[in-house]
Amino acid sequence: MHKVVLACSLLVAFPCLAQMENISYESTEVAPGFYMTVGNNPDGPFGGGTSGFIVTDDYVALVDDGLAQPAPAMVAHIKEVAGKAPDFLVNTHYHGDHTGANALFAEEGTIVFAHHALRKRLLEKPESAGGDGGIPVVTFAEGVTFHMNDVEAEVIHLPEAHTDGDAIVVAKKANVIFAGDIVFNGVFPFIDLDGGGSVDGFIAAQKKIAEIADENTDIIPGHGELASLESMHKNIAMLVEGQKRVKKLVEAGMSEDEAVAANPLADFAGTFDWYFINAERMTRTFYKDLTGK
Repeated sequence: MHKVVLACSLLVAFPCLAQMENISYESTEVAPGFYMTVGNNPDGPFGGGTSGFIVTDDYVALVDDGLAQPAPAMVAHIKEVAGKAPDFLVNTHYHGDHTGANALFAEEGTIVFAHHALRKRLLEKPESAGGDGGIPVVTFAEGVTFHMNDVEAEVIHLPEAHTDGDAIVVAKKANVIFAGDIVFNGVFPFIDLDGGGSVDGFIAAQKKIAEIADENTDIIPGHGELASLESMHKNIAMLVEGQKRVKKLVEAGMSEDEAVAANPLADFAGTFDWYFINAERMTRTFYKDLTGK
């Protein structure tokens, strides 16, 4: 497996966002007909979110796409590898590094599916979907199932996790899970508290994925390397312990800055720090979630 480029959320202004036009895409087949796709950016570390797709005899289904700026390259890549434009596209959440090519895929005839809450957020900010044409046209509450030749792919809504409109896609026969940003594998995650996410919901969603998976499951994350059940347990353990530590500081009456100064996640930093979320920012996320401030 090639090294996956780590990525950031488009909700936050980021210097790398000005250098997106040169992104190219690379796909790896993790199981027969199941692909993981990452963006490679020669101008910086951010290549957009990880996506993936399924190819059967008659259908192509894409799970997430990429940024709006390099959308033509994303569309061309998927068509080249899959043999045609996707019939279906499932957005796992509303962030623009996973939805920015929606409009261009829609022009190719792709039908975009998403949770109700996700569609509502893209209606408020259609540029994250590449424009009005990228707004999902089919929405669901709890989920939907795709029956594509011999592939059955179940879309499952997981509430108040990374955002309020998250979904995962589970193909049990192939033993592949497309996790979206519920999985930042091996790094501190971005939990979008302003977008309806929560630490408890994020942990619960990760535990749900671990419950579905077995030791041979390929878990395609929103960011990071291809995940497994073993790596999911490590991600969950860090979050559970980190939340517990920060909760003690909150209960001790510390302010947010005092909690950060106490450096409760110091021993996790060497493993989980990355350029977008470090131990300080993760501590602040725990604190804000616990206090509502």
